[in-house]
Amino acid sequence: MIHLQQDSEGYIRMNRHFPGSAAISITFNDGSEEAVAGTRLNEAYDEALAVYRAQNHLDAKGYSRGPKKKVQAGIDFVPVHPGMSN
Repeated sequence: MIHLQQDSEGYIRMNRHFPGSAAISITFNDGSEEAVAGTRLNEAYDEALAVYRAQNHLDAKGYSRGPKKKVQAGIDFVPVHPGMSN
């Protein structure tokens, strides 16, 4: 089982997909703990990545079609909340 801790801003550190069958335990700021399937966290990661790309005017593959400048390739933090496993 993988154990993750929510930070003070409501995020967990996640810079890649977890195996879909992995059991992941998240400890939230309020002290509660919840087991979340890897597939559910991967969905949250994909949603956060889509929001990041939209805000930074990147296409679906993460490439900038605008003027060339240094752009971060991905995300490192995913927002989480109690009740995600439902």
